[in-house]
Amino acid sequence: ETLIVELNYHSIEALLNAAKENNCRLSQLVLTQQAEQMELPEQEIYEKMRQNYQVMASCIQPGSAPDLKSTSGLTGGDAYRMRTAVEQGKNLTGPLLGGALYRALAVSELNASMGRIVAAPTAGSCGIVPAAVLTMQEQYKLTERECVMSLFTASAVGMVIANNASLAGAQGGCQAECGSASAMAAAAIVELAGGAPDMIGSAIATALKNILGLVCDPVAGLVEIPCIKRNASGVAGAFVAAELALAGIRSAIPADEVIWSMKKVGDVMPAALKETAEGGLAATPTGKMLHGQVFGE
Repeated sequence: ETLIVELNYHSIEALLNAAKENNCRLSQLVLTQQAEQMELPEQEIYEKMRQNYQVMASCIQPGSAPDLKSTSGLTGGDAYRMRTAVEQGKNLTGPLLGGALYRALAVSELNASMGRIVAAPTAGSCGIVPAAVLTMQEQYKLTERECVMSLFTASAVGMVIANNASLAGAQGGCQAECGSASAMAAAAIVELAGGAPDMIGSAIATALKNILGLVCDPVAGLVEIPCIKRNASGVAGAFVAAELALAGIRSAIPADEVIWSMKKVGDVMPAALKETAEGGLAATPTGKMLHGQVFGE
């Protein structure tokens, strides 16, 4: 049967209502709409997203190499440490969260060492969505198709955030980058776990609420410290939000209102905390010392 697709990416509620009305997954709705809008066959749009997913998957091995070093020399090797702990069964939170943490670090560290990544939605937050989806695939033996489709759901969430707030750290702080990615990942996780549209809405809201106000304060102005570890915490936050939503816990504030508040918070955030490296961790004694180490005094 043909889906009725008149999606505009201006509200999460409208997207979820459309999925309910058509009695289908949000991802299928988004794929159909994108195909119509771009006047391309669905299979072609799907194939592009599949290529994105393959790039995501191909980041994990090189990103968790023991000798990986970023161009600045500041970071590298942490994904390897986390992965080793997980594979030896020594981490506290088991293979699901542990696996998500090392994958988020791997993609972020690969980015810092000038590897090839998918900006999801940005390079600074590139580890969160891949880690969420790849870990779900591994732990729940999901098909590639289910995982690729969940990226359409994640993308739709990102588009709504972009249309109503911002995805740029320079505009909204890290809440706009790792926060948006965390909300996108939470939506993908809920879909992959078979959650209903309302659960997706709650997961998006919870993920964003939990990271609201996070500043962007890159040490030495590089997307490494603290960005890489924030990718790990961003994917953890996505699983927290999805877990709560799947248990039937509703967000008191709807997703669209949380996105609105994220925009307002970003607007009043001082410039020193929006990617200028003039405040926060970048302004600490160690932050300044690392800047000198990279760029000379």
